[in-house]
Amino acid sequence: MTEARVVNTLTLLRDGKVLAAGGAIGPDSLASAELYDPSSGIWTATGRMMAARAGHTATLLLDGTVLVAGGHNYPSGTLASAELYDPIRETWTATGGMIEARSGHTATLLRDGTVLVAGGGGGTLASAELYDPGSGSWSVTGGLIEPRVLHAATLLRDGTVLVAGGFSSGGVPVASAELYDPGRGSWTATGTMIEVRGGHTATRLPDGNVLVAGGRSSIGVVLASAELYDPSNGSWTATGGMMAARSLHTATLLLDGTVLVAGGSGGGGGQLASAELYGHSSASWTSTATMDGVRGYHTATLLPSGSVLVAGGTTSGPTLTSAELYDPGSGT
Repeated sequence: MTEARVVNTLTLLRDGKVLAAGGAIGPDSLASAELYDPSSGIWTATGRMMAARAGHTATLLLDGTVLVAGGHNYPSGTLASAELYDPIRETWTATGGMIEARSGHTATLLRDGTVLVAGGGGGTLASAELYDPGSGSWSVTGGLIEPRVLHAATLLRDGTVLVAGGFSSGGVPVASAELYDPGRGSWTATGTMIEVRGGHTATRLPDGNVLVAGGRSSIGVVLASAELYDPSNGSWTATGGMMAARSLHTATLLLDGTVLVAGGSGGGGGQLASAELYGHSSASWTSTATMDGVRGYHTATLLPSGSVLVAGGTTSGPTLTSAELYDPGSGT
């Protein structure tokens, strides 16, 4: 990349290019953004954001623009501001600010084109709000049953949103899960995960079930376990455990329905280079080629070609500019 970055976002645009926005290098938040062109394998700088931010969210809207919201700015603190990226003009414009400042939250594009933002830091929030692209404004919606940050949010087939795990008040990881009903604007409790975890990944599988993997259950305890959520009955069942315990890794659903998990923080506190694949038909994990270097807090995006772009992150020391591609066909 043109700039080292960690805790940034990576968004696949309609034209097949990938937008990397914000993040941090050392103690400094970044306002810079850049584009990856898969046809050339080259990154080029694009318009700078209006605010430097890390730990924000980026959501591709139905009109092809990208909504960036919240995050943390050093030294200003947690942000409520939001802005829109126009891929045609390669420019950012301000849009309505969130009602509450938050970072480490989730943002989910709903079927009607609105965006649900839930939880996050800035006090470990239970609040949630909706962004309306038509008006560029935010409105309050039903609050989470339990406050949480670094949780996972997944849009289910029926249009509801599953929120699971995360860290509650005091940094305590939780096992609770809840469902957001866009029609009612409210949350209801659903089955509790088998293990408490935060900093995990959640991936909706081709059969509609949701795979949750890894994360941290307490200080210094990183998980290798994985479990499946069944939306038909709201229950969780254990599935095969990963070959390596990892937290703050990436999980990418490949075109063939397998899930690629890569990097992250391991049980010893260092970052990992290993990667593995989950096969939902076999409910088991198999190793695949390791990344060229260790990295955690990185980003990963499935490209239209079926390959996976992994970029940035940290090695437990320097912030990275490097990027690499995973080819599912060759497993390298």
